[in-house]
Amino acid sequence: MSLKARSLRYNQTDAERRLWRHLRDRRLGGFKIRRQFTVAHYIVDFACPQARVVIEIDGGQHTINEERDGERTRFLEGRGYRVVRYWNNDVLLKTNEVLEAILSELERPSPQPSPRKRGEGIN
Repeated sequence: MSLKARSLRYNQTDAERRLWRHLRDRRLGGFKIRRQFTVAHYIVDFACPQARVVIEIDGGQHTINEERDGERTRFLEGRGYRVVRYWNNDVLLKTNEVLEAILSELERPSPQPSPRKRGEGIN
């Protein structure tokens, strides 16, 4: 685990902390969820490699960084992940609805990864 991922793990937002209580230890549908998971050069909030789902929890700064978030999402999708995003407020105020939506995503068939370009590594 990178130092940055470790730092993010210990400095979670309130929304990430709340969601992690429900996702850890296979508590949601038996799926193994990883937090601050590295996919190539990105560190995502949560991921289920088995289901190929990335879960991002967004705060207000993401309204400013929409273009960068779009690039990040396209990159992750190119690696075969389905990216779902939830606002901090929704996680904090509508936790059960967010958990139901996440479980629904985890239970959907995994997206097929795009063909790799020559020389691309795994992840």
